Amino acid sequence: MTKIALLGCTGSIGRQTLDVVRHNRDKLSISALSCGSDHAALLQASHEFDCKLLGIADNAAYKKLKENAKNGEEIYVGDEALETLARSDADIVVVAVVGMVGLRAVIAALECGKTVALANKESLVAGGELVKSALSKSGKGKICPIDSEHSAVWQVLNGARDFKRIILTASGGPFREYNGDLGAVTVEQAVAHPTWRMGKKISVDSATMMNKALEIIEARWLFGTTDIDYVIHPESIVHSMVEFSDGSIKAQASFADMRLPIQYALLGEHCAREYTELSLPLSLRFFAPDEKRFPAPSLARAAIKAGGNAAVVLNAANEAAVRLFLERKIKFTDIVKIVSETLDKTPNAPLCGVDEVFATHKQVYDKIYCV
Repeated sequence: MTKIALLGCTGSIGRQTLDVVRHNRDKLSISALSCGSDHAALLQASHEFDCKLLGIADNAAYKKLKENAKNGEEIYVGDEALETLARSDADIVVVAVVGMVGLRAVIAALECGKTVALANKESLVAGGELVKSALSKSGKGKICPIDSEHSAVWQVLNGARDFKRIILTASGGPFREYNGDLGAVTVEQAVAHPTWRMGKKISVDSATMMNKALEIIEARWLFGTTDIDYVIHPESIVHSMVEFSDGSIKAQASFADMRLPIQYALLGEHCAREYTELSLPLSLRFFAPDEKRFPAPSLARAAIKAGGNAAVVLNAANEAAVRLFLERKIKFTDIVKIVSETLDKTPNAPLCGVDEVFATHKQVYDKIYCV
């Protein structure tokens, strides 16, 4: 029986992870659960999966959780909760929390030689070098990507290292065929993703193509290459492709369903599950990206080339700019403009540890958001 520590159990990925465990109870169990503030949902999940080790970020919610927990639960609160659960006796740590807070948990789990099922972008975008260092030092740890594009690459490679390049796919977001003024688009337009139902921040990232920029940086650390391209694929059925040295291209295709990459990460193989069949023939389209209108991926390549703190700066600037846009304080086109200008103005410097990553992120974020 594989024991799972699920960090971020009440979010979209967390809920779908619980569903995967529900349908694989003969192979998987839940040994630890955490959430941000939804203490009621956390307690309900702990009862369903007979899990006694809990963590919650919000102090007010922690008090309510303590009041309602009557079955001998061991409860941790705040930032230490994630690291404590990551170091518990779980075999796999699913990191499905949002934001920089996931970085410490990822490193803690890897230092203990655990498998990390990763659905937290910031860990690799901002702390990729530190994560890889922790992975190398442990000698036992492993990262299994949950993001659909990176899972697709992982599935296609199946351990192979001799490949020419990775080709990620992108839906193109809500503005792929938009002929109007991008500077005038509204928040409501930007969060209306044509394929996936996601949170507001990641939906805006998809609309600006910053989400693909972040995925390029993640892929660089996950697969040890900078030979990463992407194409626009509106149907979102082919999730990624890999070109090999003999000229062949392999792709992973399925209807959009995050339970597939989650199950693959937890079980390490293709196992029976309920799914919507792909009925052939299919009409699949692929287009070259337009980086004049959507230059975010080019910023990712520049950050990879620069190294040091560049990816941290990119991520922090984007988070702050997206927040300003969602609060209707800047235009849609200002988001990537702010990120680009911040990268140009911020001196590049090496990152020596996790604390420095967080300090750089806070400095950049506060400078933009507090203006």
